[in-house]
Amino acid sequence: MDKIIGIVNGVEFTIGTSLLELSYLLAALLFVYGLKLLSHPDTARKGNMWAATGMGLAMLTTLLLHKNSSGEGIALMNIWVIIVFIGLGSAIGWIVARKVKMTAMPQLVSVYNATGGAASMLVALLEYPHAVAGDIGSILVTILGLVIGAIAFSGSMIAYGKLDGKVGDIMKPFMTYLNLFLLVITFALSIYIIASPLPPTDLMWALYTLTALALLYGVMFVMPIGGADMPVVISLLNALTGVAAAMAGFIYGNQAMILGGILVGSAGMILTILMCNAMNRSLLNVIIGSFGGSSGVGSDSVDQTVREIALSDAAILLSYSQKVYIVPGYGLAVAQAQHLCHELDTLLEGKGVEVKYAIHPVAGRMPGHMNVLLAEADVPYEKLMEMDDANQEMANTDVVIVVGANDVVNPAAEDDPASPIYGMPIIKVLEAKNIIVMKRSMATGYAAIPNNLFYHPKNRMLFGDAKATLQKLVAEIKSM
Repeated sequence: MDKIIGIVNGVEFTIGTSLLELSYLLAALLFVYGLKLLSHPDTARKGNMWAATGMGLAMLTTLLLHKNSSGEGIALMNIWVIIVFIGLGSAIGWIVARKVKMTAMPQLVSVYNATGGAASMLVALLEYPHAVAGDIGSILVTILGLVIGAIAFSGSMIAYGKLDGKVGDIMKPFMTYLNLFLLVITFALSIYIIASPLPPTDLMWALYTLTALALLYGVMFVMPIGGADMPVVISLLNALTGVAAAMAGFIYGNQAMILGGILVGSAGMILTILMCNAMNRSLLNVIIGSFGGSSGVGSDSVDQTVREIALSDAAILLSYSQKVYIVPGYGLAVAQAQHLCHELDTLLEGKGVEVKYAIHPVAGRMPGHMNVLLAEADVPYEKLMEMDDANQEMANTDVVIVVGANDVVNPAAEDDPASPIYGMPIIKVLEAKNIIVMKRSMATGYAAIPNNLFYHPKNRMLFGDAKATLQKLVAEIKSM
């Protein structure tokens, strides 16, 4: 048996429990250090490794040192079952992460969010029958873990379906009232379960009903939200998964789970708020789902003359410029053209041209999508300019190349009050002297809103697949 080394407030501390708590503290420090390193692409890989080391330490010490209220450790058979499933899950995750395309990374993040929410939901379902009637604190965290985990699970799966094109939007006025009704019923049933003096075994019907309501609300919550809001939704669901994990930590009294969940939840919520601010919209407005669709004015009110540019002319214009900005979008990711984009900027810099990248906070399909994409191509982090900084330099920019972006450069955000994106800050490419937009066609972007930038006298369209077009453009510049 473990030797008792002290008693604090009636709680006995043994060498084993002391080492376990110390390992949780060390794991928490590794989480924080890893999170700090994740703030820069050059150290992000190390940050992941340090955070993973912290989680591995917490898991290992829990398996070896955890004791239940009777002083018994985890049964050997249970340890083997845990190890087998950890190994199986790790193998599947490794294979999927290695094979998934960069364009499908948002879908993968949504699935990971869903698994985290599902795990917290299942923990709550398994532990609630063992709760003590009248122990409001314990029942409260269990119900919170159940509800938040269920919402995160079903909501993330719908987000995955939307990102993958398998699920459409349902933007009907009645959806707002239906969601409010579901939320009120879910809240009321939660209060009933928490406050009920009945033993948990007599309230299993209510628990299963609450689970179904929370799952349904997660689906209905995400369904009306437009495609352009998906980065914000993914960030919000990630925050919910973190909160659900923290609730599971409270259920088991596990400090590592609590601290890890708090870090994920708080980081996700901060990112969500920052992204909402970047879109000049409130979180409530995003949740209601009134974004996306057609503009009230659209392109019909302007001259729809499309002006194209030849590759040779584009090469000359870029080669003799002093400053060039590249605005990447989801089309760049689809074409897997980030390496060619970096080759283009290196080539232009060799000719004395200053080249930078303007990154909009919600470009792509998830937070930081463009940063990750360009980091993969070894684009120096110092070249990636945030929207506000890039906008200050647009007036002194000779050429802006828009590669696969649409909504983040749409002038309707500034001059069309009838547009759903009106008021959203954009990259002000119209302030530059020349604009070249690379697109496959004149189709609308993810928010399904017409873009009058394509018809502006300053703009020239360079049609084609971004990868093939950039390859030809690079060859043209080299031949000059």
